[in-house]
Amino acid sequence: MTDDTRRRDPRTDAEKRMQDALGPDLASDAVGAAGAVAEGAPSYRPIFIVLILAVVVLIAAFFVVPPLGVNDQNLSDPDVPFSFPDSAIRANFEYPAPHLVWRAGGGHSPNGLVIFDVSIPSSIFTGWIVMAVIVVLAALLARNIRLVPKGGQNALEYAYEGLANFATSLGGPGARRYVPIFVTFFLFILLGNWSGLLPGVGRTEQLRAPTSDVNVTIGLALVAFALFHIEGVRNLGFRGYFGKFFTLRGGPIGLFVGVLEFLLEFVKPVTLSMRLFGNVYAGEIALGVITGLTFVIIPVAMVGLEALLNFMQALIFAILTLMFTLIAIEPHHDDHAEGHEGAAKHLPEGNVAPEVAGAQPA
Repeated sequence: MTDDTRRRDPRTDAEKRMQDALGPDLASDAVGAAGAVAEGAPSYRPIFIVLILAVVVLIAAFFVVPPLGVNDQNLSDPDVPFSFPDSAIRANFEYPAPHLVWRAGGGHSPNGLVIFDVSIPSSIFTGWIVMAVIVVLAALLARNIRLVPKGGQNALEYAYEGLANFATSLGGPGARRYVPIFVTFFLFILLGNWSGLLPGVGRTEQLRAPTSDVNVTIGLALVAFALFHIEGVRNLGFRGYFGKFFTLRGGPIGLFVGVLEFLLEFVKPVTLSMRLFGNVYAGEIALGVITGLTFVIIPVAMVGLEALLNFMQALIFAILTLMFTLIAIEPHHDDHAEGHEGAAKHLPEGNVAPEVAGAQPA
């Protein structure tokens, strides 16, 4: 091979430089390895073939197994003709009223303003399954506790400590005692939200995501509401806690502001419950509509987005519960001022801190 040909072939020049630098043996090994890597480069052709076959199978399924219409109970019915897009959309989500899995006596729902009706709706039944999953997983992972964690215990402690550190980073050291409540709310709501993304949940009468039922979210919000008020009274006393709202220290304006703050306390469970229910149920509706109108790729992307939003909603509910509890156990700002004044009186003369005495530092 002439010099001109070698100059026109960059591969030959590269091999010559490699031989000069590494020697003939190492250079041949390096060239062989590079060729093997090039031959083993991944090919995306099988993936595209599988995707095309999947689309063909889906299209053929509509002709081999045609979709069913939806009756007035929002259930698939072979006697009802399929209509697009109404039947496709309604077949993918459940309306707000949950189905009853069991009712005492097996009769119809009684009428009246105040009724006593013992029944188990699908959302409560699914919530019990979620609670059972949490208890069983915790029991399995916590078996054979060791001083040096291994396996499942290591994963359990890692998750718990991560959530505990996150809670204390938000609320300070005082939030450490409420970490178990924070973790419990977060895990139950998270798994309850994610249960609605499983196949069949929401379309089977016996199964429905707990947090997609407004009754369940109201129940969770009322538990949180009772928690931070009970903790406020337990830490500050009855007089100290309600004295933050009903006080004449600021005159009529202070009393008016305190009463207004007390009334706003009853808005907290409403915002907690409606935020969680609205986001979860709206996500299920959006996912059902997209699934009914499109094929696989877009609904799969929507499921991923919905899983992330469900995670954020569970975290927001747990964080707000924690912060409302910490706010409830804080004394009134006037009590803080009295505490500083009392501390200043007990200091030796001339040693009063400038910020306590109200003076500017020299």
